[in-house]
Amino acid sequence: MGLSRMKLLSRFRIWVLTCSLIFQLGYGFYLPGSYPHKYVVGDLLSVKVNSLTSIETELPFGYYSLPFCKPSEGVKDSAENLGELLMGDRIENSPYQFKMFTNQTDIFMCSSDPLTSDQFKIMKERIDEMYQVNLILDNLPAIRYTQKEGYVLRWTGYPVGVKVKDAYYVFNHLKFKVLVHKYEEANMARVMGTGDAAELIPTIGKEGSDVPGYMVVGFEVVPCSIVHNVEQVKNLNMYQTYPSSIQCDPTTVSMPIKEGQPIVFTYEVLFEESDIKWPSRWDAYLKMEGSKVHWFSIMNSMMVITFLAGIVFVIFLRTVRRDLTRYEELDKEAQAQMNEELSGWKLVVGDVFRAPSNPALLCIMVGNGVQILGMAVVTILFAALGFMSPASRGTLITGMLFFYMILGVAAGYFAVRLWRTIGCGDNKGWISVSWKVSCFFPGVAFLILTTLNFLLWGSHSTGAIPFSLFVILLLLWFCISVPLTLVGGYLGAKAPHIEYPVRTNQIPREIPAQKYPSWLLVLGAGTLPFGTLFIELFFIMSSIWMGRVYYVFGFLFIVLILLVVVCAEVSLVLTYMHLCVEDWKWWWKSFFASGSVAIYIFLYSINYLIFDLKSLSGPVSSTLYLGYSLLMVFAIMLATGTIGFLSSFWFVHYLFSSVKLD
Repeated sequence: MGLSRMKLLSRFRIWVLTCSLIFQLGYGFYLPGSYPHKYVVGDLLSVKVNSLTSIETELPFGYYSLPFCKPSEGVKDSAENLGELLMGDRIENSPYQFKMFTNQTDIFMCSSDPLTSDQFKIMKERIDEMYQVNLILDNLPAIRYTQKEGYVLRWTGYPVGVKVKDAYYVFNHLKFKVLVHKYEEANMARVMGTGDAAELIPTIGKEGSDVPGYMVVGFEVVPCSIVHNVEQVKNLNMYQTYPSSIQCDPTTVSMPIKEGQPIVFTYEVLFEESDIKWPSRWDAYLKMEGSKVHWFSIMNSMMVITFLAGIVFVIFLRTVRRDLTRYEELDKEAQAQMNEELSGWKLVVGDVFRAPSNPALLCIMVGNGVQILGMAVVTILFAALGFMSPASRGTLITGMLFFYMILGVAAGYFAVRLWRTIGCGDNKGWISVSWKVSCFFPGVAFLILTTLNFLLWGSHSTGAIPFSLFVILLLLWFCISVPLTLVGGYLGAKAPHIEYPVRTNQIPREIPAQKYPSWLLVLGAGTLPFGTLFIELFFIMSSIWMGRVYYVFGFLFIVLILLVVVCAEVSLVLTYMHLCVEDWKWWWKSFFASGSVAIYIFLYSINYLIFDLKSLSGPVSSTLYLGYSLLMVFAIMLATGTIGFLSSFWFVHYLFSSVKLD
């Protein structure tokens, strides 16, 4: 026993050392985000720039589309991932450079060329449309603090300029504050491991780790508008000291932009040691007010679920089980007599599994719904666990694309197996169904995004997807997603189809006239799933369109699970109600009973556009908003409809497998 423990301990230590080696190779990745970077005093810190953004237009533009100073080595794109490009981020180098823990004041950057009429016009437009300049240092966006009515407001970036009494002023002097925390090796070890294992993990550092170093834990900016003497800077080079002292007062503006006149840019930087630890440096950006509102949303959803669960409980225990028990207790003669007196759902036993209209389309939509729902669950779960933080820009979109492609296997499997079930085991046409599954939702998304992309290209926005990226997306679609979907379809064709518990009559039964249109009830059913998520929907919409950081993925995951439960319950109840009035055409109705929530989300999107984004300017911006909203609700319709259909299929199969009717 002791020997086995020694072996176990030895293996454990080998495993820990292997892990530490991996950490050493990667300098110890930390979630969320990137790894801590140690700078010694005097090390160069380079500021990067992202696209100019505005909540007024939702059209991002390149930083150097305005006459800002350019770096002497030329403009270079930073390393980007697929998600960054799709989100419209264009991260580039900038001329702003600092030296670690070295305060600098009155630093001259450059003097622009005299503004042409086009440049002057564009500057005025960007100021009118409230465009923000977004700077990044050590992966931290620049943050700006303002006060309003006693409250401190946080903003990422700073405005290009401001309009005061028909005059346009530009912010040409930036006052930076860089918060740093002393690099402590022991702290890094505690971050990387916990308990006894932490003692076995070696501290990670680069060569010369004994030299005191610092980590960047905050990046603040104060923009100022200051009149500079153009004549004084004619002979100055970049990074030289401005001849006179610069007093930065953010409450006043004094540098108007005029056609034919240059703009002089300067900056200053102050380093300040902070108590903020490296793992907590994103707290300033991720503070999400209104946690009580999120809990209220969840409690509201729980009430809806409890109400629907009560109805389902009554259906199962009081109605279905009672009828089945009564029926099974009768002898054969009484059963035959009862068969003649049957009413409600028992009358449609010979038609309930009759193939629906457009069965291939139903299979295709269910397959795509499984794929989208799986992608949403896995992505939100990974984000809730911290694998997709805002520190790693674009990882959320990249992760969604990756999971969507991988889950093509599930889409093909479910679609083909359902196709074979409807066809009573016939394999004919499974390749066609698999191919259509792989092209249906991506094809619709591609059509919408291409149309919107032409609008962005026409506006010269960085939000436009480059042609090279279009080619990459097409290659990912046809070289990875389509083959995986076909593999899933092959597996579905080989899997046994689901046997129906009852036979289907040759002649379809006539459906009695209904007191009210059944589709009206189906469309109204979407209000209940919408009620579970409309509060959380506001925060998501604000994150997408108002530039706010959304990071409460734990709440979102809970809401998603509640939404799945509500969709299943709603569809199940509606299907039972239709069967009770002898309406055996339940297939499509079960899909749209829960899928109709998409209609209410789209109506909410229009309401959000009118009342919350009322400052959104121009037909291009509104068209972009509605186009992206349409794509979002289409994906939601497929996912929620699939939940409803699969739960109803299980319910109907269970219900009629308990009935023994000839």
